[in-house]
Amino acid sequence: MADTDFDLIVVGGGPGGYVAAIRAAQLGMKTAVVEREHLGGICLNWGCIPTKALLRTSEVYHTFQNAKAYGLSADTIGFDMAAVVKRSRQVAGQLTGGVKHLLKKNKVAVFDGHGKLNGTSGSKRKLHVEKDGKAVADLTAKHLILATGARARQLPGLEADGTQVWTYKEAMVPEAMPKSVLVVGSGAIGIEFASFYSTMGAEVTVVELLDRIVPAEDPEISAFARKSFEKQGLKILTEAKVTKLDKPKNGGLVKATVEQGGETQTLEVEKVISAVGIVGNVENIGLEGTKIEVERGHVVIDEWMRTGEPGVYAIGDVCGAPWLAHKASHEGVICVEKIAGKNDVHPLNVRRIPGCTYCHPQIASVGLSEEKAKAAGHKVKVGRFPFIGNGKAIALGEPEGLVKTVFDADTGELLGAHMIGAEVTELIQGYAVAMQLETTETDLMHAVFPHPTLSEMMHESVLDAYGRAIHF
Repeated sequence: MADTDFDLIVVGGGPGGYVAAIRAAQLGMKTAVVEREHLGGICLNWGCIPTKALLRTSEVYHTFQNAKAYGLSADTIGFDMAAVVKRSRQVAGQLTGGVKHLLKKNKVAVFDGHGKLNGTSGSKRKLHVEKDGKAVADLTAKHLILATGARARQLPGLEADGTQVWTYKEAMVPEAMPKSVLVVGSGAIGIEFASFYSTMGAEVTVVELLDRIVPAEDPEISAFARKSFEKQGLKILTEAKVTKLDKPKNGGLVKATVEQGGETQTLEVEKVISAVGIVGNVENIGLEGTKIEVERGHVVIDEWMRTGEPGVYAIGDVCGAPWLAHKASHEGVICVEKIAGKNDVHPLNVRRIPGCTYCHPQIASVGLSEEKAKAAGHKVKVGRFPFIGNGKAIALGEPEGLVKTVFDADTGELLGAHMIGAEVTELIQGYAVAMQLETTETDLMHAVFPHPTLSEMMHESVLDAYGRAIHF
């Protein structure tokens, strides 16, 4: 009979949950993970990883279409949508299997089913696990972490039907490439899908309620991104909203009513992708009758991921923004190490969490935007360096982009970094490490960056903030 008593139970096997479980096992805790769908969570199965596989296909396709610019011949360019999707799913499957192996290697027990808080037994929390309406196990543990993740938000009148109106799940596995797509929402998820479908040949329109796309980014980067996307053929409508969708039963074009600036227009498209945010999975997990608070669809926690209920913690997307896999993983580690009583644990500084959007061109940032730094009372020095001034970017055929850095003028503290262009999702970590180490502008100026690399632009942007840029 399977053991049912543990030191720690983690409900959810996504990037937050499985990392927390492995770290707990490393610290000597007897640990279990309860997962109702698939190890790796949304990230590995329906989010971060498979979307990057799709976007990689679109990048290669884009390069093939521009082969002549590199002195190459590629006269007949096409794609097999089924094969594109198959590759994406295989990548996801490979990593999910990897998570299963890691949990087994660390002797973490895995229960396949839906976990629900079920009161206490002495000083321990009780968790009931069931699958398809049948009981799987009743578990107990002194500590319990909720890592149940989140799902796509549904707006009234824009509900996904899986056929004509898609969430990210349906958008990831199209049977064929639609000729026209309407993307509602221009956050990271919306823009990534808009970029993918546009590059693969669909006519794409993006509708954003706010006054600019990728609104979480520095306004200068948002403006650069819009100009680039429109140059590629995307149609972008800001300060606009979709008020109605008419979906013909015969499977014809969807008629979307869009309001913008007091005027109304109707767009006809094959598919609509709803990317208007996510909401935490807080339902049916036994929160009723506990001291756990839920605000705006997310569990409320303190700096150590503790909820209002003793012995119950929460990490990741179920706790709210930023909805990032790497944030969830770090929360899991911090939470477990605090439970274990380690003395060198520090609360997570959300300002130092980098964010990445894998569109073309890529977007990445960490810290405060110029606008937010000024609003916070900082006197700032701002540096910029364009990709067109970098030899490696020109050699790659990727001269379009910008690196922007924001410093405190008095202390030299790096307050934020914002980038758009080729491979910036890989470059941004350099600035994230600098912020974590509390590096000043002097340290960054004295660091030696290899040549020829894209990373040289990071150095030049710092130099530019202090009037010392060399190559521009």
